[in-house]
Amino acid sequence: MTGILLDLGRSEYGEALELQRSLVERRARDQIPDVLMLVEHDHVITLGAKTTDGNLGPQEVPVFRVERGGDATYHGPGQLVGYPIVKLGDHNVRGHMLTIERALIAAVGRWNVRGEIVEGRPGVWVGDRKLASVGVAVTNWVSYHGFALNVNTDMTYFALIRPCGLDPETMTSMQRLLGSQVDFGKVKGAVAEEYSRALGESFEPSTATPLRSPTNIK
Repeated sequence: MTGILLDLGRSEYGEALELQRSLVERRARDQIPDVLMLVEHDHVITLGAKTTDGNLGPQEVPVFRVERGGDATYHGPGQLVGYPIVKLGDHNVRGHMLTIERALIAAVGRWNVRGEIVEGRPGVWVGDRKLASVGVAVTNWVSYHGFALNVNTDMTYFALIRPCGLDPETMTSMQRLLGSQVDFGKVKGAVAEEYSRALGESFEPSTATPLRSPTNIK
């Protein structure tokens, strides 16, 4: 089966969220195949189902409360965000999250970053530091939301929250681990390739302009 790869470039969070929800409805009706959206967001904080008041401090960054599981997190420039919109035929949500985590570990491994899965702590870890967050929602057994991989992220923004209920200093980035900036485009390509491999499904780039006309996605 061939899915669709949507590279949105830099996008405001609300627009990408609206597109996700539209594509989820269409995927549930089998009007489109699986979709992998990749995007770099403007500064934004999102609050998952488990967010408590103490995990969000006063700040001027836009805030969205969304459907995904998990706690508060930050998205912004230099961070690769992925939204796999995938029909879960086996109804295995944890298996879906493991596929994402394994794909991210394989991708960052190309830069000799040794990521790990820690039982009970979703995401990708490097020692006691969290490199990527994973949180999904499921509607009609179609997954959406997904992952955030810190590539060249300005890590100071995590101090605005307790990310996933953790101390902000727990979060790290590829840039911080490697000591220099990383080619963002190459990381994006590696993640797309490794996710395709982990899922066992190829994703072909779309030439549509999805934020303006999601009905063009075929």
